[in-house]
Amino acid sequence: MDGNTSIFNISYTNFFLVGFPGLQEWRPLLVLPITFLYVSIICTNALVIHTVVAQQNLHQPMYVLIALLLAVNICAATAVMPKMLEGFVHYANPISLHGCLAQMFFIYFTLLLDYNLLLAMALDRYVAICHPLRYTDLMTSRLLGLLAILALTRSLGVAVPLVVLTAQAQFCRTGMIQHFTCEYIALLSIACGDLTFNNWLGLVMRLVTVTFDLTLLGTSYTRIIYAAFQISSGGARAKALHTCGSHLLVILTIYLSGLSTSIVFRVARTVSQDVQNLLSAIYLLLPGALNPVIYGVRTKEIRQHVEKMLCGKESAQNVREKPKRLQNMRVERKLPG
Repeated sequence: MDGNTSIFNISYTNFFLVGFPGLQEWRPLLVLPITFLYVSIICTNALVIHTVVAQQNLHQPMYVLIALLLAVNICAATAVMPKMLEGFVHYANPISLHGCLAQMFFIYFTLLLDYNLLLAMALDRYVAICHPLRYTDLMTSRLLGLLAILALTRSLGVAVPLVVLTAQAQFCRTGMIQHFTCEYIALLSIACGDLTFNNWLGLVMRLVTVTFDLTLLGTSYTRIIYAAFQISSGGARAKALHTCGSHLLVILTIYLSGLSTSIVFRVARTVSQDVQNLLSAIYLLLPGALNPVIYGVRTKEIRQHVEKMLCGKESAQNVREKPKRLQNMRVERKLPG
């Protein structure tokens, strides 16, 4: 009893992150590709954000929400990758408890912001397709500001309790964290004492958040797709479905990668630590890598402006479509051909 008490009275305040312990010999070789991935995430997301900010005709709710989502992607990658790169250079990457808690906060805060922005995008598309005549009146800058405040409040309401509860734990098992980042489950794995409440809180928060979000998203996009098929114009229907397809791809990327990681951590105990870390890396970094590609390629208005910015001239598709647009303008203005 005395021995146990003395052990529990010892709590580490400094740790070493040991990500991918089974790849010790290959770790220096991973520095270059991981650095390239980080730079690519920053540049591609920043390019689309700059395009939305610079082009006046993209100052609409849908594009503003896309820019905000990509800005969160940059913050999320920055919260993870610098320390991850440092860990590939040094086998044992030192980090203090306060630094670990700060990193954990930013990881979950940005993750929840992703979820909340996807909900705001679903609302925007619902109004645009199901109530197009009222879109301008409903999707105002005031509503966008309110949605941003709600997103920040909800994200803080989940991230802060997790960090506060983790800060109160005693870390007496070891100072070595077998992970490249300070995730909630990774820290609990080295904590002592009765962690039943901590485990249940993390699980319940994730289940409630994901269940609530997926229910709203599923309901919203079901009605959106149904309304899109009722549009009489084939071109307008195809555009509506194409836009929703981009959002659904992003939703699947974020939620499926997170779900797979959670299942492996909690169920598949026989999976190696390196596989668990790889799934976490995919979960944390894949959205930031794919989202700008999905929106930059599949969103026609953004793609055309990016092509024009990079090539310094109008894209071939713009040149082909220009005569048609001019003809339509003549018809609308009743000008002679």
